[in-house]
Amino acid sequence: MLLASFLRIIRIGLVGLVLAAAVAGLVLGDTWLWVAVEWSPPAYAQFYARDGFDSSTAVVLLVAALVKAAFLWLILRAPAPGPLDRRAKALRRLLYLAVAYALVLWYPIELLPDAVDAAFLLALWTTIDVLYLLVIRWRSRMLRAAAGAIFVVELAAMADELLDELDLPELGSGYIVELGLTLGGVAAIVITLVGQRRDGRWSRGTQTAGWLSVGVYALAIPLNVFFGSIPSGGTMAVPVMMDALGFAGTVWIAATARELPAEGRPADLPPARRRVIRVAAATVTVLPIIALIHPEQTPHLTYTGWSMDCYDRPNFGDLEPAERDAAFLCRARSTEGGVPPIFPDSMSDQQILAYGRALCRTKDRDEQEAILTRAGSARPARGADPSDLVYICPEIVGATHPELLRSTTEEEAANAAYIAGENAKCRDPWPRTKGVAQATAKYFLFVDGDPGYLVHDPDDEAADESAERAMGKVYDDSTLFGAAGSAVLIGHLGDVVDLCLTVKAFRTPPPQRTAGWDQVNEVPIVSRSGRLTVPEMGEGGEVGAGASMPNLAIAGKGRYRLRVYVRLDDAGEEQHLVVVFPGASRKRLTLKR
Repeated sequence: MLLASFLRIIRIGLVGLVLAAAVAGLVLGDTWLWVAVEWSPPAYAQFYARDGFDSSTAVVLLVAALVKAAFLWLILRAPAPGPLDRRAKALRRLLYLAVAYALVLWYPIELLPDAVDAAFLLALWTTIDVLYLLVIRWRSRMLRAAAGAIFVVELAAMADELLDELDLPELGSGYIVELGLTLGGVAAIVITLVGQRRDGRWSRGTQTAGWLSVGVYALAIPLNVFFGSIPSGGTMAVPVMMDALGFAGTVWIAATARELPAEGRPADLPPARRRVIRVAAATVTVLPIIALIHPEQTPHLTYTGWSMDCYDRPNFGDLEPAERDAAFLCRARSTEGGVPPIFPDSMSDQQILAYGRALCRTKDRDEQEAILTRAGSARPARGADPSDLVYICPEIVGATHPELLRSTTEEEAANAAYIAGENAKCRDPWPRTKGVAQATAKYFLFVDGDPGYLVHDPDDEAADESAERAMGKVYDDSTLFGAAGSAVLIGHLGDVVDLCLTVKAFRTPPPQRTAGWDQVNEVPIVSRSGRLTVPEMGEGGEVGAGASMPNLAIAGKGRYRLRVYVRLDDAGEEQHLVVVFPGASRKRLTLKR
């Protein structure tokens, strides 16, 4: 009795406070009238009505204050006395938590990341729906099963919303999520009201509040469309009144929690009424599911276009299965390098993916050209590259190009193993003559038009100028070597993409030993910084030495002589030996040609 009196005082105080705040809002201005009636921060009012509210909105805000005060009076009624079992007690507490969220908790939770709000609501309503199935006396297995199916549709839409907030693959498109939340929520209320009707513990007033909330849901879609067409600063009367009427759902939840105490079971319903309820339950179960199915004549098409994300070209093995279609769309729409895209811009993502999978099944380039011509491609003769198709048909492309299935880590490991294997094929041609510094490795050249490789001082301020002059001498003199300052460019005899390179540094000139070599030349080179070396293949690079190269300027800054030995064996493999030693001579010597 004391608790009931205390709650009654609280009810009177809070309802009076709502009404007094609304009156105070009239005096303080539109922004504070909004805060008093809508129970939301002033920034919301400034966002929705930057130039103030019109007269109709102000009147509706006052009416909404009265409506909310009346609903709040009903919401804050004391719980009905009587014993509760464990499940019913848990359900009552969770329903009151849902009421608290609708009234006040939404604001502090909204300050957290959106994913927290979505996870909280999903956990709350999952538990409430399960307890509904256990606590309400459905008195029909079919009706309980129908309720379970509807709850699953509703919760699946809420789970999809959480996945969207977490940037994880969703169960359906945004349209399906929105539709599932709306229809699933309406169907869940309807089936729960049917259960309450059959249970017999809930009053007509509680059920009326529930049906009123269903009506508000039904009005929400057309009115939202109407509100969306109103420019910023226009009338807010419709959304304000809809917000106030939306409290009917909160009244129903609070009344459901209040009237939970167990009573005697009501008498069984007549068979005819049972059949009516079964038909209604089946209808409510099937209709939301049918609404989620898109008809074939109105496909949901998307046109992602060429986005900034497409500049990242991840390896197939780095992508989750759900991300691979998007990677193919990026490549199919790419105009990188001024090349026309594989498919026209007017083609939807779904059409591109279908054509792409058809390209995977082709046997030759002619079939690909026919498909691309039919698709309206601007470059059908080029076909489609396996490195693009692997994203949509890895099982087909991977059978002939397994290297395209690798992740970045796997590709780096494979490249490192390949380079190590190539380095191992190269042998030191002077194994018994050890240099102060030396190394042997495979040197990888450009596939097309590579004049050779440099021995240079990379820290020389004029390094680039020296390299250009050395390259110019190779082209101008049609020779294998070009020397200029701190750079020597060394060409190759054969049409090769790589060669075996050994470099050695000595303190004194070594013996010439020209036997077995095709060409031997000696030229001057200078080190201005105390370094002379050969470029190495950098991370992700394709050109350079496959192993670490030493500093050949062993005497520090100064002038050196550089001797180059070159030979080409019967198998077409080319081998170079570069010998560096201190020397002031500036002569160019041809020791063997």
